[in-house]
Amino acid sequence: MPSVSWAAKKVLVTGAGGFIGSHLCEALVDAGARVTALIRYSSRSDWGNLEHLPQEKRVGLEVVPGNVEDPHFVLRALDGHDVVFHLAALITIPHSYVAPSSYPRTNVEGTLNVLEAARFHGTPRVIHTSTSETYGTAQYTPMDEKHPLQAQSPYAASKIGGDKLAESYWRAFGVPVATLRPFNAYGPRQSARGVIPSIVSQAMFGSEVRLGNLQPVRDMTYVSDTVAAFMAIATCDAAIGDVVNVGSGSGISIADLARTILALLGKQLPVVVDEERVRPHSSEVHELVCDSRKAARLFGWSPTVKLEDGLARTIEFVRAHPDLFKPGVYAR
Repeated sequence: MPSVSWAAKKVLVTGAGGFIGSHLCEALVDAGARVTALIRYSSRSDWGNLEHLPQEKRVGLEVVPGNVEDPHFVLRALDGHDVVFHLAALITIPHSYVAPSSYPRTNVEGTLNVLEAARFHGTPRVIHTSTSETYGTAQYTPMDEKHPLQAQSPYAASKIGGDKLAESYWRAFGVPVATLRPFNAYGPRQSARGVIPSIVSQAMFGSEVRLGNLQPVRDMTYVSDTVAAFMAIATCDAAIGDVVNVGSGSGISIADLARTILALLGKQLPVVVDEERVRPHSSEVHELVCDSRKAARLFGWSPTVKLEDGLARTIEFVRAHPDLFKPGVYAR
């Protein structure tokens, strides 16, 4: 597909202080876009992962603190933007077991607020963020967009709800929304709630690596590839009203992932199954492997970063920021 200029486009990113959101904001600034970065309000004036951007890129952002759960805030924030990337979400599966009512408020009602504001303002393009967790355990692999949805956690259920709202706003009101469904993104700035930085930080600063079930298989996709997919789908008219998967197309077990990371670190440490981290049996998603042929067909996307290269970059980030990790604490 032809290249599209982001220069002077007014773009809003919800969840801009998060892991993927911060990388997306950085890429948009690099591309010349005028970026409004919505972050969750904090009395500490904390910009989250945007703090890691170089100063010259931070000054290219308009940072707006607030909460997508507030419809009045969202309505004001979306006004006048050409593209809205909706990444704001309450993430992590383990926390959804202990605080389940929080998830619909952010992931369903927050998404509803974004869609309704986009409808009110006539926003030309909305990109909604899904997750491979909406599929549940693979019934076949690789998993294309026709794979059945199955909520195996309150988190997954809330994301399915948001996805279906996006679909409904396209069908009922013609809101030009496309849904990107990334498989497991990883890379610098991801917290220890992600399995890769959890393994890296424990191995780097501890004497053992404590994990949950070691058998599940995940499709790990480096964050720059995920960001490239966000920017590509935003320029693709054929994706409006549709859902598109993005992932590496290769699966790796958690056990093999731990072995690979330990080898890259040059360490031999025990990998221990911690029962506190093991998910309930029917909630565990045993396999996720992406079929991203639709992304290749619609907007020419394919992954470019090999797993070991991405892991090496992630390791360097953890090594440079030891203060961000608490390897002895289970980050839900």
